[in-house]
Amino acid sequence: MVASERLTVKTSSSSNMCVVARTAPSSDCILILMIILVLEDVNETRDGIEKLLKADGYRVALARDETDAIESAQRQRPDLILVSVAGLPHEVVATARRVRERSDVGEDVPVVVFCFEDIGEGDEVSIGRNVHLACPDNFNQLRSLISRLLSEIPAAV
Repeated sequence: MVASERLTVKTSSSSNMCVVARTAPSSDCILILMIILVLEDVNETRDGIEKLLKADGYRVALARDETDAIESAQRQRPDLILVSVAGLPHEVVATARRVRERSDVGEDVPVVVFCFEDIGEGDEVSIGRNVHLACPDNFNQLRSLISRLLSEIPAAV
């Protein structure tokens, strides 16, 4: 986030939707939607996640593999990285950490790793500096986790 931006969380009482956005302090207060980088190796799943996140008001950058994710993160500067790829949990976590490190987006960018073997359905486990294992059993749980993590990003002063 640029030093002149601040974080805004907007919720809708008519739905469970929560949009987190960066706003530039000015009289016009331009809304800049937050970017979520989705690293998913299954086309149908990637497309579904993209549609759901866009419906919630996020900008979405898509990647099929680690290299694609690093390049996309360098271009797009995501506010959150969501990783769901085939592999053993420790390998997927290592992939997620490499994407964040090699794209130089910084440790303040939260990483969410889908993990279906090591934790229970609906659970979330923090495993290090802004890296979270999650096993959402529905999109509303994922939506809540994303909103919470994005709202915890420290605003630049």
